[in-house]
Amino acid sequence: MTAIQPADLSPIPEAEAPRDCPLCPRLVAFRLDCRAEHPEWWNGPVPAFGDADAWLAIVGLAPGKHGANRTGRPFTGDYAGELLYSTLLKFGLATGEYRASPGDGLQLAGAVILNAVKCLPPANKPEPSEIKTCRNYFEAALANLPKVRVLVALGQIAHVAAARALGLPPSSTRFGHGAENIAPGGRILLSSYHCSRYNQNTGRLDATMFESVFERALELRCPR
Repeated sequence: MTAIQPADLSPIPEAEAPRDCPLCPRLVAFRLDCRAEHPEWWNGPVPAFGDADAWLAIVGLAPGKHGANRTGRPFTGDYAGELLYSTLLKFGLATGEYRASPGDGLQLAGAVILNAVKCLPPANKPEPSEIKTCRNYFEAALANLPKVRVLVALGQIAHVAAARALGLPPSSTRFGHGAENIAPGGRILLSSYHCSRYNQNTGRLDATMFESVFERALELRCPR
C-alpha cells in the first residue's frame, strides 16, 4: 500500500510550489542540507492542508524543522500542532484523531491551513525577501479558496503577510491577540499570538486565549 504523501492532502494542488522550488537561494541551500542530514524527511515546500470549501484559513509563519518540514503537513509533529489541532477538533473544525502524522486520517472541516512561507527557514526566521517571494503562492492559495471569509494569522509575521495578501496596509493593520481587521472585499483578518512552545511555556498564550480567537471566528462566520 502506497503511503500518503503530503502533496496528496492539498485541497489546492494547482496553487502549490514544486517540490524543488528554486526561488529563494538561502532556503534552497538549507533544504539541501536537511535532505543530506535527514533523507527520510519531507524537506520541501509544505503544501496546504484542509478543506477545499473552507470558510476559515489559518495562516502560520513557516514550517518548523522537526514538525512540518519533517512530516510535510502543516503544524504536524511539533508542539504548536498539539494546541492547534486540539482546538480545531474542539470547535468542530476537524474530524478524526490527531496523531502527529500525515497518515493519521485527520481531516479539516470548513478550515484550511496555509503558511506565509512554504519552506523551512534557518533559525525559523525567513528574510523579508523570502516572505515577499512566497506571497505569490500565498495569494494563489487564497485565489483558489473563494469561500474563505475569515483568516486567523498566527503571529505577527503571518499577520503582515496575510494583511498584504488581502490588500490591507500593514502599517495601519493592527496586530494583537484577538485583533480584527476588515479587508477590501469583506474578508476579516483575526490575529493571534503564535501557538509556539515558547509562547505557551512563558504564559504569553494559553489554551483559553487561543480558543477565544476561534470562538470569534465562528461568530463572524454566522453573525447574528
